[in-house]
Amino acid sequence: MNIQSMPRNYESPLRAEQALATRERILQAVGEIFERDPEIAFSVDDLAREAGVNRRTVFRHFQDKDALLDAFWARANEKLGVRVWPENELDLAAIPPELFAALDRHEGIVRASNVSVAGREVRLRANDQRQAAFRKSLAAASEQLSPERRKQLEALVHLLFSPAAWQTMRDHWGLTGREAGEASAWAIQALLTVARKGDDG
Repeated sequence: MNIQSMPRNYESPLRAEQALATRERILQAVGEIFERDPEIAFSVDDLAREAGVNRRTVFRHFQDKDALLDAFWARANEKLGVRVWPENELDLAAIPPELFAALDRHEGIVRASNVSVAGREVRLRANDQRQAAFRKSLAAASEQLSPERRKQLEALVHLLFSPAAWQTMRDHWGLTGREAGEASAWAIQALLTVARKGDDG
């Protein structure tokens, strides 16, 4: 076989770099739309105009709008530099101060995600994983509780761990992100202490 007739598998580094830059520009445009009009459901055409690309280019990088939004929120969470779900009981009190301080640094997009339809849809798509993370982290502390009370504990701790708690304490009480995170951690620790005593604790 003539070596010149062999198919090329070579990927141009420049082309890969340009594709990455285009993908980043599309995700950046999602953030700009959310921060400007968080309550408006945007179309792919709106996004393409914002990013300065055509519709086909958007779909070349993202299979559909759900994949685009999932990638955007994954990128937003990654930029926080802090885990957004607990992996164990220690995380329940250790993470909120750092997480809420990070939310302060990305306030615009966090607020947009709290009120946007797309933000809610993405959160709900990940809800089973999120619930599993809190359930696992609370397993030891909640073993003396009835199923009903255990579920209430899981829901409460999830709320205290959330951007909604951060925003409420920021807007209504003037706390910084770190102060709000410390308050959430304190409340979570208090709940765990009570939970270990069982339903009558």
